[in-house]
Amino acid sequence: MREKSTLNKISWNLIVLYLILVFVGWLNIYSASKTETHFELLDFSSKYGKQLLWIGVSLITAIIILFMDTRFFKQFSSVFYIGAILSLMGLFLFGKTVNGATSWYAIGSFTIQPTEFAKIAVSLGIAKLVGNKQFDLKLIKNQVNALFLLLIPSILIILQPDPGSALIYLSFFFVFYREGLPKYYIILSFVFLITALVTIKVGYIAIEVIVFLLFIAFLNYMYKYKNQFFRKNILIYVGLFLGFLFFVFMVEFTFYKLPQRHIDRVEIALGMKEDIKGKGYNLEQSKIAIGSGGLFGKGFLKGAQTKGNFVPEQHTDFIFSTVGEEWGFVGSSFVIIIFMLLILQIIKIAEQQKSKFSRVYGYSIASIFFFHFTINIGMVIDILPTIGIPLPFFSYGGSSILAFTILLFIFIDLDANKGNEW
Repeated sequence: MREKSTLNKISWNLIVLYLILVFVGWLNIYSASKTETHFELLDFSSKYGKQLLWIGVSLITAIIILFMDTRFFKQFSSVFYIGAILSLMGLFLFGKTVNGATSWYAIGSFTIQPTEFAKIAVSLGIAKLVGNKQFDLKLIKNQVNALFLLLIPSILIILQPDPGSALIYLSFFFVFYREGLPKYYIILSFVFLITALVTIKVGYIAIEVIVFLLFIAFLNYMYKYKNQFFRKNILIYVGLFLGFLFFVFMVEFTFYKLPQRHIDRVEIALGMKEDIKGKGYNLEQSKIAIGSGGLFGKGFLKGAQTKGNFVPEQHTDFIFSTVGEEWGFVGSSFVIIIFMLLILQIIKIAEQQKSKFSRVYGYSIASIFFFHFTINIGMVIDILPTIGIPLPFFSYGGSSILAFTILLFIFIDLDANKGNEW
């Protein structure tokens, strides 16, 4: 246990930002789930009442973490990682299926989603691996090892199937880049992402025809100017060309093997079809709610879309539409600013760490928060596909708020104890 005097070293800025987000998030869950049946503030049978209980559990957990020896997190990071992988594997035997995804364990009326807690374990695992002073991400073997830690949970989550949650693990590439991963990996990632989206939009045959014509033009140019380097490495260029064609084919093949609900969401986001009465209903009603909020919003508990339950599951993934309708542009901007302050403050503190483990962990949680925040708000305002990513500290769910709290407060504890060298 830590000495009480070390509490003075805690980053209270992070805690204040956390409490603001939790409080404002709960207010919006209260608004989105308050009905004539559930209206009392301490009605623990309601969604807002249950969320209040989980907030209490999260705060107690946060206090416990602040008094823990920080060496515990590093020493047992491998155990946490293995435990998280086993919990994800166990879903295929004992998991409960909700909305087509086997992502929950159920004990009576109590459910828990191990996918949320896996982010903590993976963050600690990456911090221990990459945080080793001898670990160099410029070496291919180390890049493979780091990628392997991400691939295992990602594949298990995709197989649930919950590909949206698996996308969060792409955020760790920002961590790798900070720790020395060559920048061309990031560039290639964006190239492949854009290629994948264009392939889905226009079809792989059109892309492959264009790429083939460009490659023929490239060959002609190189032979015309007698490029000796090219002639010596022509097999490498041909291999890259064939590999790219295979990637384009696999994008379309894999995409149409996904559950239909995921296909529909991506096609709607890419403008390939409209379905405002079906799969696109949530999104359409969300945009109406946000648009109707205007500059200052309609006021707390006064949103017509929110109170009329026009946005299905508004208290979960679409909670930001409540913010937009009742708090308007000003309120929405306030929430976005608080999130950005939280993320930037985490990065600033991460750079001040004496331990590489703490720095890597700090960047990991900053990246996770940034991805969740960006993707959730992006999908609610229709600039990104609807993929079921919760908004940290806002979306209803015990697993979500508890996991995000643990993520943050482990870092706060590491920072408060940064004076101790490991």
